[in-house]
Amino acid sequence: MNNKTILREKLRESVLSVLPIAVIIMALCFTVAPVSTDLMLSFFIGTALLIVGMALFSLGAETSMTPIGNRVGAAMTKSRSLMLIVLISFAMGFAVTVAEPDLQVLANNVPHIHNLVLILTVSIGVGLFLVVSMLRIVFGVSLRWLLLIFYAGMFALAFFSERDFIAVAFDSGGVTTGPMTVPFIMALGVGVARIRSDSNAETDSFGLVALCSIGPVLAVLLLGFIYKGDSSAAQTVTAAYRDTVELGHSYLAALPAYLREMGVALAPIIAILAMFQMLVFKMSRHSFFRMCVGVLYTYIGLVLFLTGVNVGFSPLGGVLGGELATGGTKYVLVPLSMLMGWFIISAEPAVIVLEKQVEEITSGAIAGRTIKRSLSVAIAAAMGLAMLRVITGLSIMWVLVPGYALALALAFLVPPIFTSIAFDSGGVASGPMTATFMLPFAVGASAALGGNVLTDAFGLVSVVAMMPLVTIQITGLIYQFKVSRMEREAVLHGDMDIIELWGESA
Repeated sequence: MNNKTILREKLRESVLSVLPIAVIIMALCFTVAPVSTDLMLSFFIGTALLIVGMALFSLGAETSMTPIGNRVGAAMTKSRSLMLIVLISFAMGFAVTVAEPDLQVLANNVPHIHNLVLILTVSIGVGLFLVVSMLRIVFGVSLRWLLLIFYAGMFALAFFSERDFIAVAFDSGGVTTGPMTVPFIMALGVGVARIRSDSNAETDSFGLVALCSIGPVLAVLLLGFIYKGDSSAAQTVTAAYRDTVELGHSYLAALPAYLREMGVALAPIIAILAMFQMLVFKMSRHSFFRMCVGVLYTYIGLVLFLTGVNVGFSPLGGVLGGELATGGTKYVLVPLSMLMGWFIISAEPAVIVLEKQVEEITSGAIAGRTIKRSLSVAIAAAMGLAMLRVITGLSIMWVLVPGYALALALAFLVPPIFTSIAFDSGGVASGPMTATFMLPFAVGASAALGGNVLTDAFGLVSVVAMMPLVTIQITGLIYQFKVSRMEREAVLHGDMDIIELWGESA
């Protein structure tokens, strides 16, 4: 399959991801929540850039990030050097997280922490916990016990942390498991898992995303003890243009800034690729050139994606949230958010990958549509809970502590593979649409209601990342029940056959 065919497929996936939420937004703007014409036009341009950017980025990630992860993992497998695994895992985890688009969007929305400080803090957290993940695979440590220990420590730290940092910290864990990080981390894990030859090696290659999402939370919580942000800076992002020329200038002015930022963000990955090519890979010129073209696609896609999001998409989300939060329409915020959540996850391309994965693991006992339905329910419920927090000011801890307690309890009841898939599925659920539109939407609604944006609106991504942990593991319980019932029926049927045969011989 050539790049043109793949690009068409990626464009189709991007349209399916963005179109449902775009249609809902337009319906609201043309009926109950009027916005200015210039903002609506900016939204259309931003949507087009978002679709093209996502397609190019996905193509680049598939042709560069995943192959790099596979090759680096294979190189570490051949070396079998523990120190090399530690150093490379940290470097690669840090590098790919710096370039993660969802993290860039979150950093632009967090008002009281400098963008660079937040990005570097989160990237260090991912790098350290990618090392933990690799060591877990090498030594075959149980995922459920690691999750129990780290989540207990994480929530204990949260109770002593700065209030304005808690929700942002948990959101950081959700956005880092995005379209840049996940394919690379999964590919790296599969490569390292080849070091072991036992039957559990393949199963242990899952759960990487789950552990890597803990690192940023701990890192940002610790940041709160040493970094004093300005909580008074919290405000919604709005945009107003006198004419179409000024609107065009806003996009043209944003492009150079994002070209520079993404160049800096991707520089470590390019340097690592060049180093491995000279010392380890030694690919043919054609293969190396193809991988470099993939990095270029990634770069252009990231620039277009962030320009469309930050100039046209997110500002409308903030304004629309504010419009709906005033007057009688504030009572539709919860059901409307649930509707958006249902369509966001239903159109997420990564869900298709998860469906196939579960069908293969269970040999068809759990249908892909069952996983998709459980995820749709999870994200709809998560969006409803998040918006309820915006309206009532409910602390994020009242949602996350019971939710994760239930998820960890289920981890000891379901087959281990479902625990790994469930905790990885949070990265699937908290996709680009959650950070780019729903978070600004919640921020706008919170500001209009006079709430504390940092404690009431932020935390939405973390709730979205948490809910699938429960629903997927419940699906695992259903699978376990089905298997047990089939085994009992098989035993019973076998006993009946023995009785019949014995009767005939008599």
